[in-house]
Amino acid sequence: MIVAEANVGIVVAVVVGAIVLLPTIWLIATFNRMARTRQHIRESWSDIDVELKRRYDLIPNLVETVKGFASHEQDVFARVAELRARALASNGPASQQAADESALLLGLKQLFVVSERYPTLKSDAHFLSLQRELALTEDRIAAARRFFNANVREMNQLCQSVPTNLVAGMFGFQSETFFELSSEAERVVPRVHSASMTQPMATPSERA
Repeated sequence: MIVAEANVGIVVAVVVGAIVLLPTIWLIATFNRMARTRQHIRESWSDIDVELKRRYDLIPNLVETVKGFASHEQDVFARVAELRARALASNGPASQQAADESALLLGLKQLFVVSERYPTLKSDAHFLSLQRELALTEDRIAAARRFFNANVREMNQLCQSVPTNLVAGMFGFQSETFFELSSEAERVVPRVHSASMTQPMATPSERA
């Protein structure tokens, strides 16, 4: 009888321990997942930021090269400079920065339209080198953006779903905004992929 009562006591203790322990384990695991996802968001945004700065550095050289062949296109050059300055100063949420980057790319589209009018410029080695570097930069931005948006999607699901939204509220995790360019801006700068690195790069008009 005493042994049976002892066994029952052990079972009860195990059950109570499990009731207390399992939610604690789930809470810790959910917190760690959110913390890890938030860190991935920060790291992937840092990668985007590095490549955006690289783009900003390339644009003045690209503009100056086009100026050498089309100095009278001052409105286009001024517009690109204005949009570059706006994007460079943008430090709001990812969605706002994406809007500024889309506007900048559409401004660059006008610069490429100008270049199409000058066959000598289109074949200029320096211009082609800058265009290729810009395309490579866009490839890296696109890759970092996919990683960033994937992590944002995971964080938003955790913050908006039950019961993980309770953990988010307890520890201050919040939904994030995506970094998405407009479809028109996406098509402005040609991409250079590994399978086509040795192939001639398509011009913007050919990709339109």
